[in-house]
Amino acid sequence: MRILAIDVGTGTQDILLFDSEQPIENALQMVMPSPTQIAAGRIRRATAERRAVALTGTIAGGGPCHWALEDHLRAGLSAYATPEASTTFDDDPARVREMGISVAADDELARLDADRITLRDLDLEAIRAALSAFDVSGDFDGFAIGCLDHGASPPGYSDRLFRFDHLRAVVERHNDLRAFACLPGELPEYLTRARALVTAVEGEAPTVFLDTGPAAALGALQDEVVRSANRQVILNLGNMHALCFDLRGTAITSLYEHHTGELTSEQIEDFTERLTGGTLEHEEVFNTKGHGVFYAAGDNQDTGSQVRVIAVTGPQRGKLSGSRLDPYFAVPHGDMMLSGCFGLLWAFAEKRPEHAEAILPALGVR
Repeated sequence: MRILAIDVGTGTQDILLFDSEQPIENALQMVMPSPTQIAAGRIRRATAERRAVALTGTIAGGGPCHWALEDHLRAGLSAYATPEASTTFDDDPARVREMGISVAADDELARLDADRITLRDLDLEAIRAALSAFDVSGDFDGFAIGCLDHGASPPGYSDRLFRFDHLRAVVERHNDLRAFACLPGELPEYLTRARALVTAVEGEAPTVFLDTGPAAALGALQDEVVRSANRQVILNLGNMHALCFDLRGTAITSLYEHHTGELTSEQIEDFTERLTGGTLEHEEVFNTKGHGVFYAAGDNQDTGSQVRVIAVTGPQRGKLSGSRLDPYFAVPHGDMMLSGCFGLLWAFAEKRPEHAEAILPALGVR
């Protein structure tokens, strides 16, 4: 069985082609620029050439492409977008107009003298072209895909809180990292970016979606050192978001989420220590430009009675190099950057149990 796992981040898109007939160490993999980085580069080229941009496609990850477009507009240049593509920059049409983006239908944009840039989180054609260059088939039996979706928050409501409301609701409904995994038909309407990502492969093969934060944690749990402990504190330091879980296996005791760029190494240490001790407050994280803190029902105090590991993964893990937390840098199956993809494969097996026997033994998961 061949499953294409794609973890769409802010800095990179991490791609793994799992083949159940081979050891997972032989799985083909690519760590490539993220779609938002690619779009940002194209916008900046248009800015340098003093050209207007016409943005088409669908809702996609912001960050770099958002910042590039702001610089483009500050340079006095024009930007146009279709209604769907414009939601990459804000779910509220009024906020999009305030940015200076002109929203128009695709056929109107086609008549403009502007550089046409397609926004999307997944370019399956490009991935297939890369594989084809190495004589690898682009036929897949399944897709395991993930991104971080803030969700379409109501006008006037914080997108950071809206995102955290979603995390809290999932854990309260079923306290397990795997509960974040969704079949296409199970995705809430408000997870518009996730739905667009799933639509990109719709009809091709069975598909499972999982948020990138839980995906990284599920991947880290496949590291032998991490899974051998009976209490795991897993901190994923992504290029944009930092998400920390205090776990007992896949069960969640507590969590906090923040923006990596807003945190110093000392803050990460402090927040993590106080989360595990049950004293970190939601308002403190939110008021420092983070998302929030959540404690699941039960005793959250750190009694020291458990065999604990503090595992760190993610491309910004260097922030905790030499930390007083004495972190373990998790390397599931020998590859830290593919932690999310390994977690996505676990999620695929969870939601597609008919394929579990082909996947879980390769991951070392029971």
